Amino acid sequence: MAIHVDQIKEAVAEMCIEANLVLGEDIIQGYKQALERETSSVAQEVLEILLENAEIAKKEQLPICQDTGIAVVFVELGQEAVIEGGDLVTAINEGVAQGYEQGYLRKSVVSNPLQRENTGDNTPAVIHTELVPGAKLKLTVAPKGFGSENMSQIKMLKPTAGAAGVKEVVINTVQEAGANPCPPIIVGVGIGGTFEKAALLAKKSLLRPVGELNNQPQLAELEEELLVEINNLNIGPQGLGGLTTALAVNIASYPTHIAGLPVAVNIGCHVTRHQQRVLS
Repeated sequence: MAIHVDQIKEAVAEMCIEANLVLGEDIIQGYKQALERETSSVAQEVLEILLENAEIAKKEQLPICQDTGIAVVFVELGQEAVIEGGDLVTAINEGVAQGYEQGYLRKSVVSNPLQRENTGDNTPAVIHTELVPGAKLKLTVAPKGFGSENMSQIKMLKPTAGAAGVKEVVINTVQEAGANPCPPIIVGVGIGGTFEKAALLAKKSLLRPVGELNNQPQLAELEEELLVEINNLNIGPQGLGGLTTALAVNIASYPTHIAGLPVAVNIGCHVTRHQQRVLS
């Protein structure tokens, strides 16, 4: 099945704009459910403001947040698919540049981490590609702001640390982050694999809808326990106290080496964003 690069550019551009203007319904519902649980009047007011902000952004076609992020793109490429008219990476980056220009989104990418010169079009994107069966191309664009990204951590634990050690890493990361990632947050946790695999698991877990637990009972239980403990930290919406520091804790795991227990925590802010398209 042939997929032309123009389809890819168009889809990526649309997703960059939509992800930054329209907050996911799962997060909207998370706000509303948190409002019902909250006992702090200040926290309730903040949640109401966040809901109003999301509604204005959608109605007026304005960014939900001024930090429109670096474009993180997850690619699932069917091994029977054929890309025509150019190469995949160039098409994605051209789509990002087009979307950030057309959507009047802030360009936040610098070409050299030390020299700090802005690239002017928010490229290059960070692209993660996975080969899968079939002939389709699945693209997920997840703009990532750095108020939350800067609060993320990875720890290489000993296997004996077990679930208690994992919990300690997650709780400490959130506690140290405090108000910086603009709570209520989504806490992505990657357990296992290697140094880089754990980080990717944590990042990708942020794509899971709020309220959807892990399909492994042990990890689902750990997610629920962590969410309770995090919300007992009293950081609250925007760091002003309350019962809603996090809307969800999403854990992903992968087999690992007998000598290790990697744990990565990637925090998503109150506007954890993504859009998805399937091309064929």
